Amino acid sequence: MEYFVDLSSVLRRHRAAFCQVLDTDLNSDDVCRLDFTAANQALQRVDLRNIQAFNEVVQQMLLQKRVSVGIGGYLEDRFIYSRSHHFDVAAESRNLHLGVDIWLEVGAAVYAPLAAVVHSFQDNANFGDYGPTIILQHELDGAAFYSLYGHLSRSSLNGLYPGKPFAGGEKIAEVGPFPENGDWPPHLHFQLISSMQGYSGDFPGVATSGEKEKYRTLCPDPNLILQCRHLL
Repeated sequence: MEYFVDLSSVLRRHRAAFCQVLDTDLNSDDVCRLDFTAANQALQRVDLRNIQAFNEVVQQMLLQKRVSVGIGGYLEDRFIYSRSHHFDVAAESRNLHLGVDIWLEVGAAVYAPLAAVVHSFQDNANFGDYGPTIILQHELDGAAFYSLYGHLSRSSLNGLYPGKPFAGGEKIAEVGPFPENGDWPPHLHFQLISSMQGYSGDFPGVATSGEKEKYRTLCPDPNLILQCRHLL
């Protein structure tokens, strides 16, 4: 039976156990933090429903920083989800991002950070959604937890089945192109989850501000695994 675990504490105890999620060294000078809050005026000036224009502004952000990889977003209050009705709720819009986004090239390989089995997968094909998504189940200190990978290529789902095993460091997927990745500039959404709450192939990646403390516990900081200095 699934039960609550203080996942942040478990991950801190096992810092040395994790493999890289990407080939890219996320601590290199070719990586920088990107801002997707309302304070980013470049995003305010573009029609975010136009995926080509959205992609161009992300590439300009990277060019201005003289890097090829952008990273960030955990618990970031973003206005960009207003582009999609998928994120609208009656009382309060969902703007609070629950994972880390890594903005990089299409086709970049994605790896399991530690031994895992496939919990579930599906193509969440709504505009602005995850697109092809894989959720892995891991175990540390006798407790299960989960890692979610969104905005993948559709081919990443080929050959998967619940319970399929992966070794730590084994390739599991590739970053997908738009529009098949959920209509986003190419990036990986990486999220940790302590309890799946009955979800399969999907899990909220964005919450309302009022849900912040709930999700801070349920979805702890992915940098506990990524260990990227740019997110400290």
